[in-house]
Parts: sequence; structure tokens; C-alpha cells
Amino acid sequence: MPARPGQAEAAHGRASRTPRRPRAVRALRRAVRGLVVAAVAACLVAVLPAAAFAHVKVTADTAVQGGYAALTFRVPNERDDASTTKIEVQLPIDFPLASVSVKPHPGWSYAIEKTTLATPIESHGAKIGEVASKITWTASGEDSGIKPGEYDEFSVSAGPLPETDRLTFKTLQHYSDGEVVRWIQEQSGGDGEQSGGDGEQSGGDGEQSGGDGEQSGGDEEPERPAPVLGLTAKGAAVPGPAPAAGSAAGSAAVVSESGTDTGVAWAIGLSAASLVICLGCAAALALRWRRTG
Repeated sequence: MPARPGQAEAAHGRASRTPRRPRAVRALRRAVRGLVVAAVAACLVAVLPAAAFAHVKVTADTAVQGGYAALTFRVPNERDDASTTKIEVQLPIDFPLASVSVKPHPGWSYAIEKTTLATPIESHGAKIGEVASKITWTASGEDSGIKPGEYDEFSVSAGPLPETDRLTFKTLQHYSDGEVVRWIQEQSGGDGEQSGGDGEQSGGDGEQSGGDGEQSGGDEEPERPAPVLGLTAKGAAVPGPAPAAGSAAGSAAVVSESGTDTGVAWAIGLSAASLVICLGCAAALALRWRRTG
């Protein structure tokens, strides 16, 4: 029985559409793969700069002018092919600390250098003419160093804290391959503060920690900022104990850390937004293909 004209046309239409569906599927898959690649690239672009915020930092339980504080220096390893084997922390001489004691650190030795003050300071009724000016931690072996992808913390008790709003601790980080990263830059303020015009020595090699007079412009984040500790004025409300290291709430009001945690948050937010946009585009393409296919 011969097929009716309408049936023949319908059969022809189905036959003509049959090979098109695989092509549409392949096109959709290519589009989705492209969007996924774009999303991954956007995430990398947004997240990788966050590594720049993994600076050497200093924190404290409480930091009140005139009191004592337990300082913690957090040192991340930013290299993927070398270990950190030595840390030099310069103590502020313009605001000297009369008493400094170091907490022993397993696998590391330490040495304290002292300097004679031009004008002695008074502490607990006694005149202090010599104060600690630098602490150097050295790993006892390469196995004790801070390995790639790791960080470590070094603790110091110091005081009485001077009457100033902040203390700067210029730091040199030595790697096992001989590289020295100098965390010595300070943001320039209205007083034209420089990153190291004092010409302090970094160690026996005679390398200066800041004699180049580098200066960061405006309010821009320096590339290698020096660790900074904010101090609370006498009589001001003292914040509660600082959260444990690594806590998400670790940004206590008494601490002014170098680096910008908000930069990390923005990077993560941008990467998440990029991923959501790309997935939304993929879903829209899929819906459109279903409607037209």
C-alpha cells in the first residue's frame, strides 16, 4: 500500500533530522568544554595572585602600650623548590624593647644580637643601656627547614611595649638555595616614611636590610612588606585573647598584619563568580539545544 503524501513527508523529516542530533550534541559538548576551560582559567587568574599575600607576619595575644606581649612570627615558604633555613628578625631600635626572651623551637637554634643605645631607657626603675636588636633562627638541618607548601611560627616574649601605635619588624628569609627574601618595605605615609633608610645590617654577609631607601607609593601594598604589629593605647579597651593560629577569626583588633586578607577574599569571590557565570552559560546552551533539537 503506497504511503500517503503526509506520511512520506513526515518520514523524510524524521530521517533528515536524525543525523543532525549527533552534530548538535558534539557542538554542545565542545561549547561546554570551552566554558569549563574558561572557568578554570578565570579561577587560576583570580586565585594565583592571592599567593602574593602569603607574607611573613607578626601577631600577638595582646599588645598594649607599657605591657608585655607574646609575639608570634608566622613564616610561610613561598618556594616550590627550596626550604627556608634561616630567619632574621630585626627588632625596632627607634622604639627599643627592654626585655626580650625567645621560646625554644624544636629543630632550630637561635641567637640574639644586642646594641648599645645612645640614650638609655628606663624599665621598672632601672636604666637599660643595651637592648636586643636582632633575633636569628637557624634550622639545625635541611630536614628541620620550612619545606615547600608549609609554614612555621616562632615565638618571642617582649616588653614593655613603647608608646607608639605600631612596631615594625624587618625580616630576612633565607632559602636553602642561597636566595634571601627581604621583608623590609613599609608603606609610605604622610611623613614620607621609607622602607629602610636606616641602613641596618642583615647579618655577617654585610647585606643591608634597607639602605636602598625603597619606598612604596601611596597606599599601594608593597611587594615585600615588613611585618607590623599594631599597639593599643594605655587605658583603651583591651580586646579578648587572639584566636589560635590558623583560625578564620585570627584578625584580632590588636594585630595589624602585613598583607591584605581582603585581597584573598576578592580573589576567591571572583573565581567563584566566573565559575557560576560559565556554568550558567552552559545550562543556557543546553536548554536552547533541547528546545531547538
